[in-house]
Amino acid sequence: MNTPMKKKLKLSGVAVIAALVILSSCSKKDSSNPTPTPTPTPTTTDTSTLKGSFTGMFFGMAVTYSLMNTNTAYAATVKGQVNQVTFGNEMKYGSIVQNDGSLNFTTADALYTLCANAGVQVYGHNLCWYTQQNTNYLNTLTTGNTVSTVNLALNGSFESGIGTNWFTQVSTTAPTSATITLDNTTAEDGANSMKVVVTTPGPNTYSIQAVNDAFAGASAAGQTYKVSFWAKGAGSVILVLQGTQYEGATTFTTTSAWAQYSTTVTLPANETAPQVRFNFGAAGTYNIDNIVVNSTAPVALTQAQKAANIDAAFNSYITGMCTHYAGKVKAWDVVNEIMNDGASGLRTSSNTNSGVAAAGTGGVFYWTDYLGRNTALKAFNYAHAADPNALLFINDYNLESNSVKLDSLIALVKEIQTKGGHIDGIGTQMHISINTTTSGIDAMFVKLAATGLKIRISELDVALNTSKAASFTPSSIQYSQQATLYHYAIASYKTNIPKAQQYGITVWGVGDADSWLNTSSSPDFPLLFDVNYAKKAAFTSVVQALKGQ
Repeated sequence: MNTPMKKKLKLSGVAVIAALVILSSCSKKDSSNPTPTPTPTPTTTDTSTLKGSFTGMFFGMAVTYSLMNTNTAYAATVKGQVNQVTFGNEMKYGSIVQNDGSLNFTTADALYTLCANAGVQVYGHNLCWYTQQNTNYLNTLTTGNTVSTVNLALNGSFESGIGTNWFTQVSTTAPTSATITLDNTTAEDGANSMKVVVTTPGPNTYSIQAVNDAFAGASAAGQTYKVSFWAKGAGSVILVLQGTQYEGATTFTTTSAWAQYSTTVTLPANETAPQVRFNFGAAGTYNIDNIVVNSTAPVALTQAQKAANIDAAFNSYITGMCTHYAGKVKAWDVVNEIMNDGASGLRTSSNTNSGVAAAGTGGVFYWTDYLGRNTALKAFNYAHAADPNALLFINDYNLESNSVKLDSLIALVKEIQTKGGHIDGIGTQMHISINTTTSGIDAMFVKLAATGLKIRISELDVALNTSKAASFTPSSIQYSQQATLYHYAIASYKTNIPKAQQYGITVWGVGDADSWLNTSSSPDFPLLFDVNYAKKAAFTSVVQALKGQ
């Protein structure tokens, strides 16, 4: 997939699974575990469905918008097999939060509609994570700036018309068709606005453009600017600072009502004469008004000021998400992967694993650096206040192979409860492989059940390419091992988690070709359906486990 559902592989247990039907050269069976059901052999006439194999809980898959929208076999598999889906990326912070801190639900809403029309419930994922964040925005909250009150834009409200301080252009290159005129019938500031009617977008983003004269009265080199404008008209507008090169290109999704949009751009040292430019690459009618450009200067913030800014952004995102989807999304991963690996404890920038981008870069941002031990408590409080009817979960990985991490997570859950936080359940991801030991699976479910909370398997897959080889073709034995381990995981869940606590199970993907584990450098086949969405042995074993067979 173009966008992986996860940033890194979660390491599972290294011991060879003892209860699988495997080659005689592998380790002996673990006599402490029950003998698993023999791997079933699927047939082409198998008409079973996952959602038809159980009652009283959810069975889901992780999905993405591009595939649900364009791949009919993918969408048909989802619709025919499950009663719940989790979005792989579309509800994550970096997919929703724009550079000005506003929330853009366009893609998430489109995917929600596709899933709702397919008759499947949407599980919310996620509200607090450390990666796939919009660090462009979050970093502005910790650096601090003083903003000049001087507007550097020239004729930014078009009170002198659009022929003064503005260059407008509609390319003659076919099929471009648009008009740019002065509009005195609607304005956000003063009496005029610029009206752009795009009948047919051009072949380039700059085919239809309006360019302001260069900034006056400011030294541009290396300077940071806050640029804001008002717009109305459903569609999208691209804002660029143009000089010797283009800087800070930002696409804003606009609506039919007047609304303000803004971004912050730092120019390179060799830029001396920047200009505000608007590009119009989407059909529609737009009005632009009240363009403001302010220079900014950095100012030192105290840790308390940084924490207050981050807390406000944290609250805004969680509240915005839960409010927007109230009544539609009935359960959320509120806190995701907050526990560190190794000896565990909360994940922070100071104990992050090697290979992960530094805090504030590459989409990585640690809320715990600013909100500390109460990060999870705040997240659950904000979510519950925004939607009191939603079920709220904490979610993490490697709980079947790292008992210290499991115990630390359970301790955090109890701490949240002691402090008055509302938490309904725990999700265990279970990104496992055919080398995962079954004893850890059983022990994990026993401990999770003891919390009394709802328990879900949230991101289940069973990897075959355990060595991450660049050239890998699974054997029939490995497919058999995979099917047996799927069966074991689900049977253990149903055995060790009381019925009233069984929320459900989600497999992290639909077909093998779509899996986050299947990459060009390390191919894998970890799911229930193959690359053509045909049922695998793993599918039949899961159906049998769900039926208690």
